[in-house]
Amino acid sequence: MLTRNCLSLLLWVLFDGGLLTPLQPQPQQTLATEPRENVIHLPGRRSHLQRVKRGWVWNQFFVLEEYMGSEPQYVGKLHSDLDKGEGTVKYTLSGDGAGTVFTIDETTGDIHAIRSLDREEKPFYTLRAQAVDIETRKPLEPESEFIIKVQDINDNEPKFLDGPYIASVPEMSPVGAYVLQVKATDADDPTYGNSARVVYSILQGQPYFSIDPKTGVIRTALPNMDREVKEQYQVLIQAKDMGGQLGGLAGTTVVNITLTDVNDNPPRFPKSIFHLKVPESSPIGSAIGRIRAVDPDFGQNAEIEYNIVPGDGGNFFDIVTDEDTQEGVIKLKKPLDFETKKAYTFKVEASNLHLDHRFHSAGPFKDTATVKISVLDVDEPPVFSKPLYTMEVYEDTPVGTIIGAVTAQDLDVGSSAVRYFIDWKSDGDSYFTIDGTEGTIATNELLDRESTAQYNFSIIASKVSNPLLTSRVNILINVLDVNEFPPEISVPYETAVCENAKPGQIIQTVSAADRDLSPAGQQFSFKLSPEAAIKPNFTVRDFRNNTAGIETRRNGYSRRQQELYFLPVVIEDSSYPVQSSTNTMTIRVCRCDSDGTILSCNVEAIFLPVGLSTGALIAILLCIVILLAIIVLYVALRRQKKKDSLMTSKEDIRDNVIHYDDEGGGEEDTQAFDIGALRNPKVIDDNNIRRDIKPDSLCLPRQRPPVEDNTDIRDFINQRLQENDLDPAAPPYDSLATYAYEGNGSVADSLSSIESLTTEADQDYNYLTDWGPRFKVLADMFGEEESYNPDKVT
Repeated sequence: MLTRNCLSLLLWVLFDGGLLTPLQPQPQQTLATEPRENVIHLPGRRSHLQRVKRGWVWNQFFVLEEYMGSEPQYVGKLHSDLDKGEGTVKYTLSGDGAGTVFTIDETTGDIHAIRSLDREEKPFYTLRAQAVDIETRKPLEPESEFIIKVQDINDNEPKFLDGPYIASVPEMSPVGAYVLQVKATDADDPTYGNSARVVYSILQGQPYFSIDPKTGVIRTALPNMDREVKEQYQVLIQAKDMGGQLGGLAGTTVVNITLTDVNDNPPRFPKSIFHLKVPESSPIGSAIGRIRAVDPDFGQNAEIEYNIVPGDGGNFFDIVTDEDTQEGVIKLKKPLDFETKKAYTFKVEASNLHLDHRFHSAGPFKDTATVKISVLDVDEPPVFSKPLYTMEVYEDTPVGTIIGAVTAQDLDVGSSAVRYFIDWKSDGDSYFTIDGTEGTIATNELLDRESTAQYNFSIIASKVSNPLLTSRVNILINVLDVNEFPPEISVPYETAVCENAKPGQIIQTVSAADRDLSPAGQQFSFKLSPEAAIKPNFTVRDFRNNTAGIETRRNGYSRRQQELYFLPVVIEDSSYPVQSSTNTMTIRVCRCDSDGTILSCNVEAIFLPVGLSTGALIAILLCIVILLAIIVLYVALRRQKKKDSLMTSKEDIRDNVIHYDDEGGGEEDTQAFDIGALRNPKVIDDNNIRRDIKPDSLCLPRQRPPVEDNTDIRDFINQRLQENDLDPAAPPYDSLATYAYEGNGSVADSLSSIESLTTEADQDYNYLTDWGPRFKVLADMFGEEESYNPDKVT
């Protein structure tokens, strides 16, 4: 510390001349700079502007980081030319860390750092300084800015930010194979000294790997490192600053290196012979044993393929690879029989699926071993002599007839007797039986080929010594046909003959069908029945090919004389026993043209030449019926309309009801409507003026000539009466018909009260009492009204 202060004092003496210089300049930088001049106004001492010499000149200040002294660390000194040492100048400091990190002596201008600094936390501080008059508080010179740099020391070791590392390299790699690159970071200043210069080295992991001291690249250092010998390596890497020199700081990291597998090892069988034992009853496809070849490689490089070398016994077995265990699974390919062969020997080859061409020179990547299999004797069920038995039997064979036999044997060393029985599930109706000792099959029911032509059931054979050991075989029995059904004519049974047919003309070809199973070469013969052979109108010509023709024997036929002919045809088959049947054919006589084309036989034949089907004929008839119904309905409506027009005519003799908006005058109002048509022709109608309304104008009423004898009305009424009497739709009960005029011959004369010449006073209702009690009450009611009539009161 004393040496540094003396050096600062010497520099200050050398550059003394009113300049402010730092007491700790950077060695490689210039200690002084050329002065600059500012125009400064000094109040109270100069009355005009003049050029003055600048009072602030310094370089950067430096302060050591991590200072651990008991006193504040001296940084430098500020001085102004205007400071004469009289205590009139005050120095101030502001900016980064002013007052908290750095302090200044207001009188001397000395700057100190009051706490320890860390360059990695903050590398420099920017401050501002100014000289102020202590009395007036006015600045003597402009404020100036300067920098205090924290000078680095080697206080940070290199660090591997990405560690620890994991890397891999293939086994058997050559020397210098790239593995991994590591990198360490030093927080010290790389521009100052060697504090951040890092050098790499291996502390653990030699002689297998090496590292480049500058780049940190790790490479293999030994050739042919084998994964099967050692797979994992842990390498300790060191990074040291100061270029690796003594006193430098160091950091370490771990690199875990794995050797990856390559296919450099062939599979090997642990032994040359494998012994297996297999029961003879093992089913085909079952696994009977496992063998394994060992491959020290890993993953797909250890995948093994097994194959049976062609030779003795290899055809009975197969081998596949278990992908999970890489074992060879031996499976049975064919059935084994201890009584036939007791042992098998063959070779198995194991090889890699994925080969590496770099190691072909090491030899073949496969190995072989011998497999010996011993067949074990097992108590087996009986064996039938055939896998399927086929038998035949004629239908209607008597019950108990033997139709065949089955045979089963016990092939084991100690042969046992065999018992037979039918599986009831396959022959539920018990059509057949079997002898349990001999194995003969007989019928148990009468068989009908037309019902069931074939039977299929199973027979089970079991050993007497061990009934649980059973075997099964299928029996197929075909029922042979017996000629029991006669042949019959195939369709059609009906044909036609033209009226102009000539003798010897074939009008129809017929064939026969037999419900029996016709053997090969079956022949049918056709002929007329004996009763029809006498003076026949038709005959049968046998064509000898199972068909025959119907031949005419007359020269023309007449529908008027006979429309239908019935021809009995006898058909025989050639089987044994011979069966025959008589079939009757219907021959219809039809009218034909000269070419023999049928023109008409019946109603349908009339339309057939036109090309109309039965459906079309029905549609035409339906349309005709609908048209007739429409015509009848139209005529009926016309008649009804005509009758209605007569009833509604103005000349109608019935009551004309005329409606008015005014209220009528009661029974005395006889002028509300014209009732002349309702009066008796003998009564003269006096047309009086209406009394209930005031007439618009005085006019004489229209005079109507008296009707003495209206014959037209009488004829009309008689006509209507006759129509109602003869109408079947008229109701059977009595109906009330009101007529305004009864005619001249009526005994009761007119019943209308309108034309009555008498008044109510002249009426006598006592005669109603003779009609019964009900009418007596009516007479009393009208009699009471008459007695209380106020018009009669005088």
